[in-house]
Amino acid sequence: MGLRIHFVVDPHGWCCMGLIVFVWLYNIVIIPQIVLFPHYEEGHIPGILIIIFYGIAIFCLVALVRASITDPGRLPENPKIPHGEREFWELCNKCNLMRPKRSHHCSRCGHCVRRMDHHCPWINNCVGEDNHWLFLQLCFYTELLTCYALMFSFCHYYYFLPLKKRNLDLFVVRHELAIMRLAAFMGITMLVGITGLFYTQLVGIITDTTSIEKMSNCCEEISRPRKPWQQTFSEVFGTRWKILWFIPFRQRQPLRVPYHFANHV
Repeated sequence: MGLRIHFVVDPHGWCCMGLIVFVWLYNIVIIPQIVLFPHYEEGHIPGILIIIFYGIAIFCLVALVRASITDPGRLPENPKIPHGEREFWELCNKCNLMRPKRSHHCSRCGHCVRRMDHHCPWINNCVGEDNHWLFLQLCFYTELLTCYALMFSFCHYYYFLPLKKRNLDLFVVRHELAIMRLAAFMGITMLVGITGLFYTQLVGIITDTTSIEKMSNCCEEISRPRKPWQQTFSEVFGTRWKILWFIPFRQRQPLRVPYHFANHV
């Protein structure tokens, strides 16, 4: 979608991302077969709830794939430094290349990334200037999908009317209790982890501070919120249209922000 494809050769990252895809597939297959479709066929829930479930699942998967394969902002070997902005660039002491301030060298990927937040093994990629917005969407839709699945699992046992038609020949029906317990365990674990991560990401954007800057404790000037939250979010998502912040299918267009303002120099 107008962005460079970026792959990181990291077996550890592939395993972490494979685990995320497994949890996604497990819930996208099990929950509809045990809860959604049977209750819809017996008239307990409207069909729009099934459409919403699959819509959230698709948005979650698209955000995951795009965050994983999108170039996070890798700097070229010979970057062109705009005239008048040279004072806002610095030399990387690891790769000996010039880079804009607030860039960071990722030791796992082996190159510098513009406004790098952190390297995330769950997407097997760095989270930087060009894919940070996709990572935020991934956290949001993962949390939304997990809450949606947990809500239907709870309603299946404690709110919905008992199902009259049960096909005991199906594997998921015969082992429903064990399957739903596993789904609930994965859902609660995912929800707790994503909630903490999503919260730290939102705080970082509001304060205009990356995770690396927080850990280094060397950017006191940057950690002070000087911009309205709408401005910081618009810079991350590449648009001031708030409705587009939730769309993972579009192409991000960076907002032109002067380096002296973006870097708080």
